[in-house]
Amino acid sequence: MFRRTFWFTAGAAAGVWATTKVNRKLKQLTPESLAARATDKAIETGHRLKDFALDVRDGMAQREAELGDALGLNAPVEPELPGRRFAVVEHHTEKKPKYLESATYPRDAANPTYSNNRNEDH
Repeated sequence: MFRRTFWFTAGAAAGVWATTKVNRKLKQLTPESLAARATDKAIETGHRLKDFALDVRDGMAQREAELGDALGLNAPVEPELPGRRFAVVEHHTEKKPKYLESATYPRDAANPTYSNNRNEDH
């Protein structure tokens, strides 16, 4: 009798274990679970790409500094050298062609009477 009870209990436990295992697997394969898992993987991939981009940016800055030091671009400027000079650009006003000045063909922006804007209220 003890043997039958043991095997009955072992069979019931195996049945509960197998049922639980199958139900878990079925829940993992539902569309909601698959979508959540795909979303988590996409977010994780995004974080990895962001970390990679930040590492690349740091490496670029470090390499740029090394190259600047090697080429002498980051060397301190000597005080006797003059600073940078910027060219001054003068604004030239050109004379308008005759056909723009005539009263029959007004395309002058200063003449508000004839507007080329067709979206304006009339």
